This record gives sequence, structure tokens and C-alpha cells, in this order.
Amino acid sequence: MTTEPTPAGMRRAGLRFATAVRTATVLATTALATTALADTKIAVVDVQRALLQTEDGMKAAATLQNFTKKRQADLDHRQEELQKEQEELKKQAMVLSRRALELRTEHWQRRMVEVQSKFIEYNKQLGTKQQELTGPIMQKMFRVVRRAATKKGVDIVVDKAAVPYARADLDLTDLVVQMYNSGDSGDSGEGAGENREPGDKPEKAEKSGNSEKK
Repeated sequence: MTTEPTPAGMRRAGLRFATAVRTATVLATTALATTALADTKIAVVDVQRALLQTEDGMKAAATLQNFTKKRQADLDHRQEELQKEQEELKKQAMVLSRRALELRTEHWQRRMVEVQSKFIEYNKQLGTKQQELTGPIMQKMFRVVRRAATKKGVDIVVDKAAVPYARADLDLTDLVVQMYNSGDSGDSGEGAGENREPGDKPEKAEKSGNSEKK
């Protein structure tokens, strides 16, 4: 005797089938991803250390230090003057009239706001200067990283600061610094075309064109 399938039984069977299909899909996708990852060679670069060890990076750091030093000295002087005025105000609080004390206090508060505004202004200036100095260096370094990765047959390069651990043999930082300082960034000479940024024009071609016009 055959039992006719009920609607509820058909729904349960359909749900089991859909679950089985999803499970199989997930397992297949995971297997493919694992295989692809196994074939992918990954390396790391300590971007911060590389930046500070390149000749351009060291010059930029010295310039930024001098830029910061002057502004820090100005802030220190302003804060010292504020501190002296505050101490003087405390000493005279008992002898000044209420109105005189209020006026001196308001004057001190205005100077404090000025110092805070100057601090914010100097911080913005420092950020702008840092971007101005390090931006071109980082662009050049990323081109060097691409060339280093190509030489080593690496598919993906990540910042060492973004990973908790990496084997020493996967670290390309020293190679990147060496290539950068030796001028091996692909900006000119052999291989420059494949590494040139969009919109860049060959320097030699421009000079040649100018000489023909003369």
C-alpha cells in the first residue's frame, strides 16, 4: 500500500533538499577559496619603517621636525606666559576689587582661548605639511612595492602593521628600501612605461619635442 504524500511532508522534503543544496554550495565555495588561497603568494612590507629608512623619508622627517620645533617653541612660550599670569592672578585675588578681578580673569580666559586656537592651527599646518612631503614619497614607494612583488613572484602585499604575525622570509621591507634608494622605482628607463601613472608623460619625449621646436 502506497502512502500519498501530504502537503506538509512535501514542504519538509523541500526544505531538506534546499538545505542540502546550500550546504553543498558552501562546501564547494570554501574548497575553491582554499585552493585559490593556497596558490596565492602573500608578502608584507613595514610601510612606516620603509618610509623612515628611505633617503627621501629621512629628509622629510628632518624637515617636519624643524617645522614642528618652531611651532612647539611658540606654543610653549604662550603657555608659560599663561601660567605666569594665572599665578599672578591668584596672588592678587585677595587685594583686587571684585570688578578688577573679573576683568583680569576674562583677559586670562581670552588668552587661553587664543593659545588653544593656535594649537589647532599649528596641528592643521603640520598635517598639511606632512601630506605635502610624504605624499609623493608614498606614491613612489608603492611603485617600488609593485616592482619588488613582481621580482619575488608575490601576488599580494599587505602592510605589516595590519597583520599580527608574518614570517621573516615574507617581509620585503629591506628589499623595498634598497630598491627605492637605488632609484629602482620604474620612473624611468626600462620598465617605466608599465609603472607610469595615468597622465604622466615621458620626460625625454618632452625635452625632445622642445628641442625640435627650437
